Amino acid sequence: MDWSDRVGRRIKLRDLHILMAIADTGSMAKAAARLRISHPAISKTISELQHALAVRLLDRGSQGAELTANGEVLLRCGVNIFDEIRQGLRSLEHLSDPNSGEVRLGCTEIMLSSVVPTIVRGFSRKYPGVQLDVKLTNPGEYQTQELRERKIDLLITRATGLLVEDDFHSEALFDEPFAFVVGAQSEFARKRRVALKDIIKCNWVLPSYDSAPGTLIADVFRANGFQPPKPVIKTLSAQLTASLIASGEFVGILPTSVAAFNARQAALKVLPLKFAGSRISAEVVFLKNRTLSPAVERFIACAREVARSLVREGGIG
Repeated sequence: MDWSDRVGRRIKLRDLHILMAIADTGSMAKAAARLRISHPAISKTISELQHALAVRLLDRGSQGAELTANGEVLLRCGVNIFDEIRQGLRSLEHLSDPNSGEVRLGCTEIMLSSVVPTIVRGFSRKYPGVQLDVKLTNPGEYQTQELRERKIDLLITRATGLLVEDDFHSEALFDEPFAFVVGAQSEFARKRRVALKDIIKCNWVLPSYDSAPGTLIADVFRANGFQPPKPVIKTLSAQLTASLIASGEFVGILPTSVAAFNARQAALKVLPLKFAGSRISAEVVFLKNRTLSPAVERFIACAREVARSLVREGGIG
């Protein structure tokens, strides 16, 4: 029996939809209630699927139903299929109304503290009919998981070295140096000349050195002849970093675009230090083998345009 006879004619979108509901709710009974179909119908569907594929898809116990490894594989297929259908419908919607659609953007807090607001404002002015759903994502591998699960369409994030898997496409929007930042009312902000040796013994608020941005910041200190100082406060939060520096009790390092953005929002001063060291890039990331809706493609084009204009104007880079 060939593939089309055994599987192609037997697996329906409804079957995959039921499997996805079971995986999401954790039980056949809850899936039946959500889908408003009978529990026996759910059970029959799974039984027929398992027979057609000749594999077990679920392990059932007192706590509910849990997908087997085979079930997880089929679940991913279902997620991909329904996502492609959704993207196709968005493309059809675009044909009838180009100023429509939705963009689900994931970005880390540090990107929300720099270039993302400018991109979002520019895109919304140009395409006011497109709905933007901007989600704060945790740094690291969690954000890539959201991409794989199709919970977001794309990421705007800092390059960390984690996004090198074959299933991702990443494109650098810009790269920039770091800036040393103090409170606008601190003694260093009033000085005409400040050297790194003048602030090296201050209270530092920095990312942990075992994080991706912390590693780059440690390289900046070493490139300028200093051992990385022990931070008094360790945090990845750009908002908390800016707030603590603005108090005048701490000094820190931020990407230049983040420092400039927060200098307008808080009482910060970027020190006019010339120094060597690593640069940090911002990039847009999406899945390679996923159809992008016209709205998402337009958003990426807008992000590129904003990044180029900021580089030309000297705001970043």
